[in-house]
Amino acid sequence: MSDPIEEGPSHMLDATRRTFLQQGLGLGAIALGALDSGAQAQEPVSALAPKAPPLPAKVKRVLYLSMSGAPPQHDMFDPKPQLDALDGTPCPAHLFEGKRLAFIKGRPKLLGSPHKSSIVDALGVPVTDLMPGFREYAKDVCLVRSLHTDQFNHAPAEMLLYTGNPTIGKPSLGTWTTWGLGSINQDLPGYVVLVSGGSDPTGGKSLWSSGFLPSEYQGVRLRSKGDPVLYVSDPKGLERPLRRRMLDALRTLNEEDHARHQDPETLARIEQYELAYRMQMAVPEVTDLSKESTDTLERYGAQPGEGSFANNCLLARNLLENGVRFVQLFDWGWDLHGTNPGDDLITMFPKKCGEIDQPIAALMRDLSESGLLEDTLVIWGGEFGRTPMLEARGGSKLLGRDHQPDCFTVWLAGGGVKAGHVHGSTDDLGAAVHEDGVSVRDLQATVLHLLGFDAEEMRFPHQGLDQRLIGPADGPRVAGGILS
Repeated sequence: MSDPIEEGPSHMLDATRRTFLQQGLGLGAIALGALDSGAQAQEPVSALAPKAPPLPAKVKRVLYLSMSGAPPQHDMFDPKPQLDALDGTPCPAHLFEGKRLAFIKGRPKLLGSPHKSSIVDALGVPVTDLMPGFREYAKDVCLVRSLHTDQFNHAPAEMLLYTGNPTIGKPSLGTWTTWGLGSINQDLPGYVVLVSGGSDPTGGKSLWSSGFLPSEYQGVRLRSKGDPVLYVSDPKGLERPLRRRMLDALRTLNEEDHARHQDPETLARIEQYELAYRMQMAVPEVTDLSKESTDTLERYGAQPGEGSFANNCLLARNLLENGVRFVQLFDWGWDLHGTNPGDDLITMFPKKCGEIDQPIAALMRDLSESGLLEDTLVIWGGEFGRTPMLEARGGSKLLGRDHQPDCFTVWLAGGGVKAGHVHGSTDDLGAAVHEDGVSVRDLQATVLHLLGFDAEEMRFPHQGLDQRLIGPADGPRVAGGILS
């Protein structure tokens, strides 16, 4: 009687020679397997080892300044004199009829900006006076006034912008970048996330997830207050040599497990343990702001030990200088609906502008003076824009704007970007793109292009499909008008 063949994958662990032959694994296949096994016995190359992009690249690293909650473009980088002149008048019907609005009901009134703007010479357009520091680096900036999305609520819009899909489970832009290029510094994560503003972004940790890509490429969140990484220090009584012996033993067990099951996540686990071990030495050195000079701390407005956007900007500089490939700063507090003094245009908006203006100016100055800006791409912006109408939710008398997916402003600076340039425009009320529209998928394709990738060809097989950051449909294109 022949040996029975058990159902399910577990039988492969203890299968006999006869079982293999019964399943069609002949001597040729066995020989091929032996060759493959020999190849696997070689010392594995780190998944995070630096890699060359397939195409010429203008940038080596990315800094994404993500303003979570969606800054109001009318009050910052795209002021509208005609809207100011019509402040308080009934809104034209075409701006709200048939539109998906999150909170506005009935016929709203137009809302001009309550804050002054003035011309920035380097760009030739007006920008809010609440951010004087912006004028210091405007010469390096490409202001894109014509970005648009198809999502009007925060979490789906953030996920579409940062992962290419409005639902959870997809890899983030930072993950795609480190998967394609690896990490410059093997002692630090390739992709680091920092959060300020008192809250995670609405999309949560999905915004820096590895999705279906191997988990060693996911974003590592560092804290600007307390230990930068929870449990980064060894427990009391555990000396570093003993930790090394423990990890070596664990690595042996994981390698044996991988040899039996061939699960790529086992290799990812080995990578993560080893990176964590190296990070125990490297991360505290890079993130210790107490070592910064008084002048540096004052320029950034940073205070060691505090969880602030200013601290995160200084940490971002150090991380970029030390070879982190992708750094993303999420700053919550830009959801300015005008329902209370904590989310209005009169009290909270100037506060938020003040919190980011000085540290970004200091960061841009340091990147420029060190030469890093030449091959670093800096992106600033939120997930969508705000309406030219007053929200007045529940009869509120405070000033605020509703969600607006049809147009918003971001800016880019650094390698490959057309400096001192304004790209695209919106209509007289700032309600829709007028010329040179850029979709969020176009922005993704442009970022990948600058990193040396063809967004259409950068694919990963998953669930029977070749998955892409820009989605399955044709259409996304590189925004050539913003490139130098």
